[in-house]
This record gives sequence, C-alpha cells and structure tokens, in this order.
Amino acid sequence: MEPELIKFVLTIAYDGTPYAGWQIQKVGLGVQQLVEEALAKLFPSAPRVHSSSRTDTGVHAIGMVVHVEIPKTELRLPDPRLMLAINAFLPLTIRVMSAKRCSASFHARFNATGKQYRYYIWNAPAMNPLLVQRAWHIPKALDIDSMSRAAQKVIGKHDFKSFAGTRSYEMDSTVRTVQKMAIKKEDRLITVIIEGDGFLYKMCRGLVGTLVQVGSGKLDKDSLSTILEARDRTAAGMTAPAHGLVLWKVFYRKGKS
Repeated sequence: MEPELIKFVLTIAYDGTPYAGWQIQKVGLGVQQLVEEALAKLFPSAPRVHSSSRTDTGVHAIGMVVHVEIPKTELRLPDPRLMLAINAFLPLTIRVMSAKRCSASFHARFNATGKQYRYYIWNAPAMNPLLVQRAWHIPKALDIDSMSRAAQKVIGKHDFKSFAGTRSYEMDSTVRTVQKMAIKKEDRLITVIIEGDGFLYKMCRGLVGTLVQVGSGKLDKDSLSTILEARDRTAAGMTAPAHGLVLWKVFYRKGKS
C-alpha cells in the first residue's frame, strides 16, 4: 500500500554565484542537490523536488517555485516549522522563503502560466562593489529611451530563435509570448523587467545584451523587428552575463498553488 503523501509548495531564493545552476548536475553543484540533501536529513524517504524553472550557472533567484511530496507518517513537525527546518540544513546562499500545503494536483512546472525575470545593469564609470555579482557593469552611458523603444518591438507572440542560446537538441517550438518588457532607471541602476509565458535557453540574456547594444548606439532601436524575423542567433546582439539575471516570480492561476 502506497503511503499517503502531503504535497507542499516551496518558494526558494538563492545566490547563484557558487552554483552550476538550479538542476542537479553531473559536473558541478546544483542548487536542487542541496535542497534535496536538506530534505533527506529531515525525512527518511529523501523526497525529490520538482521545479517550475531551470536557471543557468551564476543566475540568481528570489522566486523559484518547487513542489515536494512528503509521506504523512514522516511529517512530525508543524507546517510553520517546515521552512525553518529545511533552512537549518542549507547554506546561507540558499533559503526557503515560504512553505505551504497545496493540492495533490498542483505541479510547479505544468501549472505555471508565466514567469518574470529581472536583469540588473550598473551604468556608471566605476562599478558599485556591492553589486559585483548582482549587476552587469556598463561604464558608457546608455540611451534608455532608445532601449525602451526597442524593447516594445519584442512584446507579443514571436519566434525568439534569434535571441536563444544553442542547445544540443532541436526545440519543438521557439515561439514564445512576452507580455511585458520594461526598462527602469534609478540613479545608476538599470532594471530590465521581462515577463512571459516561457523562455528559451539564454533568451532573457540575449534580449538584454541586444538592448545594451541599442543603448550603446551599436544597433538601431528599430532593428529588433528585423532580428526577430531572421530567426538566427548571429543576427542579434551579445549574450548578457549570467550574474545580472534573477528569476523574480513564477505566476499561477488563482487557486492553482
């Protein structure tokens, strides 16, 4: 007889600097591995976690959503203490920010309706030392107005192959919908907010790198339409470094989490 399982949804934040991305890796240490090792110290069945997203080496997260199923017979601590108990076995670079019961039908990945990423750029001659692993340093002043106008060209449903990194396998589809692409500047810190139904490998970083080249005057603000149509990665701009990117939030329909 299968044991009764209690499903929890966890929201996890991490500094991606020391890790080879979220997923368990053959080479390198993934955040998922450490979360599962922490759970194994609390629950003999060593439950696996199922994530809403993957992040690459060096990419950070404040809103990674995962679900985990814990046998009822092993759940000997009250729900409010689960978050604290898991965090006790994690390094300070990884924190469970919330843990709550969810329906048995909930799936962190398949029930997700969209995600928001944020990319940080420090735009000043000298780098802010407190943001060395949190933002991309661009010394030359960027034209924010041109970047904002260019960003509007990618809003909507498009084939984003020109902005995606190369995978070892062919994607079924490279069409995605971007619902929001906004650029905000506060003093020297620029934040690029990208929201969509899903993202291709390195797509956010390809978009940001291209926008920076627009802001630098190396690409015209109207060139993004042509780049989209090309469906060729060499037509777009550079790939922005990983350390400026943060998985900010995962969206679900109301009542699905």
